[in-house]
Amino acid sequence: MLADAPAQQPVNAILASEPLIFIDLETSGANFANDRIIEVGLIEVDANGAHEWSVLVNPETPLSSFITGLTGIDDAMLCSAPTFRQLAPILLDRLRGRLLIAHNARFDYGFLKSEFARLGVDFRASSLCTVKLSRKLFPEHHRHNLDTLMMRHGLRVAGARHRALADARALWDLWQCWHQQLPAATIESAVAAIVGRPELPPQIDAALIDDLPEAAGAYAFYGRDGRLLLSQRSSNLRQQVLAHFTPDKRDTALIRDIWQVGWRAAAGEFGARLHQLELARSVPEAHAAANGLCSWQLRQHAQGDFRPQLVFSEDIDFALADDLFGLYPARREALRSLRTLADAHRLCYRQLGLEETGPGEACTAYRQKNCRGVCIGKESTGLHSARLLTAIAKFRVRTWPYQGAVVLIERDGFGMREDLHLIDRWRLLGTLHSEEALQVRLADGPTASPFDPDIYRLIHKVLQAGKLRVRPCPGFSL
Repeated sequence: MLADAPAQQPVNAILASEPLIFIDLETSGANFANDRIIEVGLIEVDANGAHEWSVLVNPETPLSSFITGLTGIDDAMLCSAPTFRQLAPILLDRLRGRLLIAHNARFDYGFLKSEFARLGVDFRASSLCTVKLSRKLFPEHHRHNLDTLMMRHGLRVAGARHRALADARALWDLWQCWHQQLPAATIESAVAAIVGRPELPPQIDAALIDDLPEAAGAYAFYGRDGRLLLSQRSSNLRQQVLAHFTPDKRDTALIRDIWQVGWRAAAGEFGARLHQLELARSVPEAHAAANGLCSWQLRQHAQGDFRPQLVFSEDIDFALADDLFGLYPARREALRSLRTLADAHRLCYRQLGLEETGPGEACTAYRQKNCRGVCIGKESTGLHSARLLTAIAKFRVRTWPYQGAVVLIERDGFGMREDLHLIDRWRLLGTLHSEEALQVRLADGPTASPFDPDIYRLIHKVLQAGKLRVRPCPGFSL
């Protein structure tokens, strides 16, 4: 059902120096990929006045009891409502050319962009988040949710909360209240800081400004020849990438050299780290990485006599092998690391296999007074082995702690994005964004992939932190 209210009295030009649209959406959930808009409420504001419009939207899927309890909207109310496809032309016409103002604008803008994308429409609009604006205008306060703001400023919601038009009205009331309390220049400066569009170098597509999401992820800058100039992760891609192009940085060598910007969004820090690694490896020079991955494995030569032996990932699965220490791209780096360890702990070069000496002949380290003499019988092999085990322990490569594959579930702070990281034996087998996509991937069966030391370190770190939920995948294993 459409609701179109007549225009109200003219609005002070200070309140509408450009066409505005205060908007709120009610949705079937918080996930852009899986959920749908069920109600749109908006107030169009310009020099001619304020005009209200609201509509229920048929999501073409049943609502949960939670959403019905929260909004008061049920399936019976939506069954005869128009679908988003039917409303899209009308809504697009109303939104076009206006600054979109919403509370947690990332939510509303993201849902609009997703709904239009399903119809093949690349929706773009300038948006202003009233949460961010409130933080800038009133930094002394810590809470900026809509209920708190209404109470703080002595305002009342005209209508039921968690209905789209009522919440849009609340935003319009806040906007007017702030203009009564503060100088217009203060508000204009804060708005400009939030929605300001930096001037990009001419060689970079201006669409970048609209495309960048306010989401965690990683980004990379590339030169004209495709050379990687910079790769970083961020908790807010849009904010951090655009910060590179502010006037005070515009003339730096880095900005002048950028010809392409790449980015990948994620639900959180783990996904952002994975994407940063992928972007760093996406350039030709990254493919020159050594394929001689190796590690030290302690083997017992005699009772109590443990010595390191170099083993390679092409011969054994590092995820399952026991007693591996250190991960090295090639033999040279492994030998250098072992020599450094020996020097730091007065270990014997001969016992570690770093050099060969004749029977009873002292190793170089002993002659330099940096070995306790196991090479000439002054120290027992058992004691030397014990000291070696203590020294090398911090480099141990952990064996895979699960029976098979697991899914690490990562969600963003707004509950709008969920990444399902499918992992087995320290290998990342894929990142899916819905349960349906995960089940399709599991049905395809496991696919072998090489052990990657960087991926191993990222997974090991996130498992140690224990912040992500781990879900086993019975029956699925490499």
